[in-house]
Amino acid sequence: MAAGLAAALALAPLALTGTAGAAAAPTASFTKVNDWGSGWEGSYRITNSGSTTISSWRLEFDLPAGTTVGSYWDALLTSSGQHHTFTNRSWNGTVAPGASVTFGFVASGTGAPTGCTLNGQPCTGGTTPPPTTTPPATVPPTTAPPTTTPPPTGLSPVAANGQLRVCGRQLCNRDGRAIQLRGMSTHGIQWYANCATPASLDVLAREWNADVLRISMYVQEDGYETDPRRFTDLVHNYIELATARGMYAIVDWHMLSPGDPNVNLTRARTFFAEIADRHKDKVNVLYEIANEPNGVPWSAIKSYAEQVVPVIRSRDPEAVVLVGTPDWSSLGVSGSGGGVDTIAANPVAGGNLMYVFHFYAASHGDAYYDTFARAADRLPLFVTEFGTQDYSGDGPNDFAMTQRYLDLMASKKISWTNWNFSDDFRSGAVFTTGTCGSGQFGGTARLKPAGTWIRDRIRTPDTF
Repeated sequence: MAAGLAAALALAPLALTGTAGAAAAPTASFTKVNDWGSGWEGSYRITNSGSTTISSWRLEFDLPAGTTVGSYWDALLTSSGQHHTFTNRSWNGTVAPGASVTFGFVASGTGAPTGCTLNGQPCTGGTTPPPTTTPPATVPPTTAPPTTTPPPTGLSPVAANGQLRVCGRQLCNRDGRAIQLRGMSTHGIQWYANCATPASLDVLAREWNADVLRISMYVQEDGYETDPRRFTDLVHNYIELATARGMYAIVDWHMLSPGDPNVNLTRARTFFAEIADRHKDKVNVLYEIANEPNGVPWSAIKSYAEQVVPVIRSRDPEAVVLVGTPDWSSLGVSGSGGGVDTIAANPVAGGNLMYVFHFYAASHGDAYYDTFARAADRLPLFVTEFGTQDYSGDGPNDFAMTQRYLDLMASKKISWTNWNFSDDFRSGAVFTTGTCGSGQFGGTARLKPAGTWIRDRIRTPDTF
């Protein structure tokens, strides 16, 4: 299955009041941006080819039984059975002559839209017969970039680096060159799924220039254990959305309490078996099998890892697997579960493994930094979570201490994802409260100080 596959469908003639005729009428065209078998991501482009400004729009279509609309963006939706009506938001209803607007949505099922109408009239492709399977060679000019786009062919992080592997203590690309990935972690997708949408991930990939998305799926706290099917499907979807945007995807088994990962061993094996089986042919998926083990020694974490890693390896033998470390992935600094010496003396068996370190700069000063620096000379490390605040993800930002960590990670090419890409009320969430409901993610107006600061650092050029 090729991510980012576009199958554009043009639709039938239309005439709106104020237009000269069918040849100059507005158009509505559908693109299937991505298809993962059990669902797909679609986008509609409305283009005003006439000479009169459109002040509002209403696009309607039907889906066959068994196909439903899930999340959507840059439009309002009302549905009646299998009939769906999308209308403009306050900021994108006016379409000047020659301009375009887009909106998109995610559907579950295999059916395609039919019977499209725009402002009550059949949709049009002008006087040119509509294609049936492939998009036109060119698209009409537009005053704004589309909300969702297929992955770039040569410049995305995944296109540049391909299948990753661990070489020595480094994360390396397909050519064996050590690289550093930089990106963001979602908050818990049971709470903040509306913050990780195709629209927001477009901003993360295209505007922030992020290399990697960490998909944070809590096991407890109203997460996976409450509805394994739903949460597994959510993760499938986020992997596809990251893939379509040329980003790497970290699948985070976000366990916190209970702190012993073995409590959820059976669940983890079931979950990772399906995820690895579905995505084994992708080169951009990394597996984080235990977010923050705590209250147990390294031997218990190692035992868990050596029962989960083979489940992944039997399906996706080349993927990089990330293993949590004692005492909330602090490399043992926050407790007595065992530190760097213990891990180095008794590592998890196998290759393409890295060990996880987390820090929150306002709480984790020199003792944590020094341990991390020493560990980087002995173990392959990946920082899958950190913040500029205290360990609660809240409070004042310590940008100076965070920059020390970032400078160290840059010098040693240690990859990282920042916590978190949401509008949670805490200072560690990058967006101000209410941003995700508004659907407006671009620019800096809706970023908290920590959001502006980390965005600037992700945007600095990669050294692939």
